[in-house]
Amino acid sequence: MNLTVKTYPNNTVPKLNYDVLIENQADGGVIATVLGLPDFKGSGVTKEEALEKLIQILQERKPEIVTLEIEPPQTEHPWMKFAGMFKDDPQFDEMLAYIKADRRELDAQMEEYYRQLDAEDETK
Repeated sequence: MNLTVKTYPNNTVPKLNYDVLIENQADGGVIATVLGLPDFKGSGVTKEEALEKLIQILQERKPEIVTLEIEPPQTEHPWMKFAGMFKDDPQFDEMLAYIKADRRELDAQMEEYYRQLDAEDETK
């Protein structure tokens, strides 16, 4: 398995954007929580105060977000074990001929059915 971590050089730190849930409490307070990161919460009397505390927490903890690119291991297709299993079967050609004949018969039946439907549509 190959693992690639994409990071930024220290001198080019990207701006991080967070979706924040703002909750008004029964006591009049406000809690701001980073969605998906429940440990990152700030609370205050106002929304602005809660957000300021949340920003302070984020800056103190200095979270780093990295992008992982993981290549899955190469595996054989599950049907490959069946490939060629009839190569030495003397009845294989006969079976294919039977399948083709059956398919032609079914196709002819469907063609007749479609012609009947078309004829009914034309008479309407």
